[in-house]
Amino acid sequence: MSDEETANATRLASQWIALRQTVLPKRLVAPGPDAAELEQLFLAASAAPDHDLINPWRFLIIPEHKRADLGELFALALLERDPSASADQVAQARDKAQRAPWLMLLIVDEAKGCADIDMHERVLSAGCAVQNFMLLAHAMGYGTGLTSGKALKSASFGAGLGLSASEHAICFLSVGSVSSRKPFKARPEVSQFTRIWGDNA
Repeated sequence: MSDEETANATRLASQWIALRQTVLPKRLVAPGPDAAELEQLFLAASAAPDHDLINPWRFLIIPEHKRADLGELFALALLERDPSASADQVAQARDKAQRAPWLMLLIVDEAKGCADIDMHERVLSAGCAVQNFMLLAHAMGYGTGLTSGKALKSASFGAGLGLSASEHAICFLSVGSVSSRKPFKARPEVSQFTRIWGDNA
């Protein structure tokens, strides 16, 4: 690649990164990525840093025919936390499972591979995989959003999804075409999140 081609590629990548924006699942509609695009997206995720190549994370894909079952797990987790939840609140919990054409759960396993690789490093690897996925999806023209919530900490929720005792549900990743966007929020200035060691200014 020539210097000019490298510069152009760098400029384009910088633009994609700078313009990526989180889109709430309720603003994501069909069509979502097709099979060939998903293959590319998952290959991008697989390029995440992974100490000792233990692959401590995985994506649990929620297909369309399982959305209602997921909704029931959301409802059950809510009622476990708040037995007095109203019918409307339970319905809203169920509805979370029906948003966005593509939905999957990020799971990190604290026991897979070498025990010396701690949980922080495993979650960091998973985060890099998600960012790779989201950036490429953005370049393809799709919107993406991450959601979590109290349900993910529920033992019944994890059991309902078939997670093992060492697996942690981190967040959901939604992907689809963008129906509408919120106003773009400015990024923090570099000086807000960088410091030179020994510089007290």
